Amino acid sequence: MSGTSALYAGMVTHARLRPRAHRLGYRVFSALFDIDELPQLDRSLRLFGHNRRALYSFHDRDHGDGSGRLRPWVETKLLAAGIEPDGGAIRLLCYPRILGFVFNPLTVFFCHDRNGQLVAILYEVANTHGERHTYVIPTRSGDGPVVEQECAKDFFVSPFVAMDCRYRFRIGPPGDKVLVSIAEDDADGLFLTATFAGRRVPISDGRLLRMLLAYPLMTLKVVAGIHWEALKLWWKGIPVFAHGKAAAPIGETVVTVADRR
Repeated sequence: MSGTSALYAGMVTHARLRPRAHRLGYRVFSALFDIDELPQLDRSLRLFGHNRRALYSFHDRDHGDGSGRLRPWVETKLLAAGIEPDGGAIRLLCYPRILGFVFNPLTVFFCHDRNGQLVAILYEVANTHGERHTYVIPTRSGDGPVVEQECAKDFFVSPFVAMDCRYRFRIGPPGDKVLVSIAEDDADGLFLTATFAGRRVPISDGRLLRMLLAYPLMTLKVVAGIHWEALKLWWKGIPVFAHGKAAAPIGETVVTVADRR
């Protein structure tokens, strides 16, 4: 079908440098959903459902504030960052539900104006404690094909990573390819990188069926992989930091346009 929604097949890789080296790599695929195209996808695809049960599905309440009203939620965050929403495209890169189950460690919202210019990126991070936090960061007018952003870490993600850290994002927005790379620094510098690099494939019933065969039970494997890698880190003697409960189960950090100048 036509439109900007698509699938991206690729690899997730993590590399830890300190205090013990640790690397992982998993084949995955993500979906890019234009939120205004979701009703059309629901009607045109037999294997996909929007806010309903299907082999693959996307539920609005899985993201944002949980109200199921994604565009108003995103536009409120843009306003808080000093950006006036004008109805431009909002596209998010995430794992879809497969057989009703999903866990998204990171969902990336690409927010555009009516002229197609990328004006902000929202990074929605979830942990296994049922909490999520969104980092709202405007783009700069001089950003090239790869967008570089940064902000302080304000949300507990892994028991093997301290809170006193800073994120550096390097983003190749979705086109024929997509790149989401996050470098994490502590007081001693870079110690962890996480990257998803994928290649675009069209979204169709045939492609969704092939993805099911190529990546069986992928969303369950995401959670299993998180716990398996945690066990290996613990075995290597990586220090463990206690979970600091978030002030609210859904939170945000907003970087304003003024902050980015």
